[in-house]
Amino acid sequence: MAIVELDNVKKVYPLGKTEVQAVKGVSFTIDKGDFLCIIGPSGSGKSTILNMIGCIDVPTEGRVIIAGKDTGKLNDFQLTELRHQVLGFIFQSFNLIPVLNVYENVEFPLLLGKSAMSKAERSEWINYLIDAVGLADWRRHKPNELSGGQRQRVAIARALATKPQIVLADEPTANLDSKTGETIIELMKKMNSELHTTFVFSTHDSSIMAVADHIIRLQDGLIVENVHRSAGGNGRNPSEAAVKP
Repeated sequence: MAIVELDNVKKVYPLGKTEVQAVKGVSFTIDKGDFLCIIGPSGSGKSTILNMIGCIDVPTEGRVIIAGKDTGKLNDFQLTELRHQVLGFIFQSFNLIPVLNVYENVEFPLLLGKSAMSKAERSEWINYLIDAVGLADWRRHKPNELSGGQRQRVAIARALATKPQIVLADEPTANLDSKTGETIIELMKKMNSELHTTFVFSTHDSSIMAVADHIIRLQDGLIVENVHRSAGGNGRNPSEAAVKP
């Protein structure tokens, strides 16, 4: 069942007196529970597509449908509601709030909108997420007291706080050493499996590609490869081309 659909999406940015075609007519679907990588060289359109799925940017042409809703037909309030209710975000720079501790950073998205959880339910859920990402002993620590890997764990817990259907991650391991990055990938794969949350990555990291269920390769704003593989990236249909990092 598709939770995201891009239908002939194009994105053009003005650059002085000229225009830059960042995305040139892209169509694909993302199924619920996917662990998807969007890959390609710099300037291929990865971040632009991620931003359009995240309702941070809008297409010049075409349709972006998220959880059955055509985002082009939504007003600003409806887009904000969609982002809050359906989407979670993980950034390579972590984007934690320095004055808040781990618990408060994870709780923060739940305080921004209407939540059906009681205070007790909210506390139980936040503590579950903090435990799940391995930070039980750090819940009262501020971001400046944490390592890069620990900060990214907080960011993952925060992204999951609103129980989103989709988590978007822009180069989530870019600022981490390889060992920490692999640990973070394992954690996200675990959350994908246990919570059935759809993960969509923009990445150059071959370690994420190795465990992806679905890989889309971009070049010059176009899809040049769209591969569905078995869970965990351990196999593919014989007709599918091999995916190289």
